[in-house]
Amino acid sequence: MNLQATLNNFGTEKKPFFFCISYDLQFWDVIPLDKLPIDLQFSFETKNNFNNITLEKYPLPFAEYEEKFKKTIKEIEAGNTYLLNLTAETKIKSNHTLLEIYKNASAKYKLYYKDLFVSFSPETFIKIENNKIYTFPMKGTIDANINFAKEKILTNEKELAEHTMIVDLLRNDLNKVAKNVQVDNFRYIEEIQAGEKNLLQVSSVISGELENNWHSQIGDILINLLPAGSITGTPKKKTIEIIHQIEEYNRGYFTGIWGVYDGISIDSAVLIRFIEPSNDETYQFIYKSGGGITIESNPHEEYNELLDKIYIP
Repeated sequence: MNLQATLNNFGTEKKPFFFCISYDLQFWDVIPLDKLPIDLQFSFETKNNFNNITLEKYPLPFAEYEEKFKKTIKEIEAGNTYLLNLTAETKIKSNHTLLEIYKNASAKYKLYYKDLFVSFSPETFIKIENNKIYTFPMKGTIDANINFAKEKILTNEKELAEHTMIVDLLRNDLNKVAKNVQVDNFRYIEEIQAGEKNLLQVSSVISGELENNWHSQIGDILINLLPAGSITGTPKKKTIEIIHQIEEYNRGYFTGIWGVYDGISIDSAVLIRFIEPSNDETYQFIYKSGGGITIESNPHEEYNELLDKIYIP
């Protein structure tokens, strides 16, 4: 049975389950909540005060990142994409195992998946409750310690354009599965802890109405919305093709989604803030991160944002 049918069947039975889906939908897992293996752990809204995890970062050289950035800008100038989420792999070392990192981290959505990866994501993918579907596009980051940080990011024209494009994209996505779609809250600020510093993230809220039988259509809903617009770009289909050409690595589960259906509602997250084991014996892990590129983007600022997102919360 394929992914879509599996999700629809579980929903039809209103049987609580966990799901995890890779960025390209090639890998997936759907498991009843009463049969979760011991090497799969997750939590919501976890706050720990004892994070003492260290990370040593060995990022790709700026010149290498700049080449990918320039290719992205050429595609934007050609009109093939208007916003592209460019990501990269950073080699890291840590004094902890993946499971220890999971247990020590604080996060809105936290997942330890079979020693294959850990994600501690601040970004919701979708929520469904009371026959309404919500999505929360997160686009725009700034160091909270910068003077007037909130005012600077909210008045920055590049950040406004980038966020507006993602809101438009996700509003169109929701229109595929829901009716009466609207933007409930446009560009509000959330402060998140990012290792030794705090970051301000800009988010919006979009909602739509579902039919009473949405439980039997969970697979249809998710497949229509994937991959997430906030980690691809717009227009989505063409931008995904360009990402594959420029990034030159397999994202795997990174920027996919995971979530839980409890028989009544769904809560789910985008798989960002993501660590997986490295095949290089010199380095323990790979940390995957990135950010949105528009015509007004600066390569140095985008490179620094990529590095700022490498942290244990």
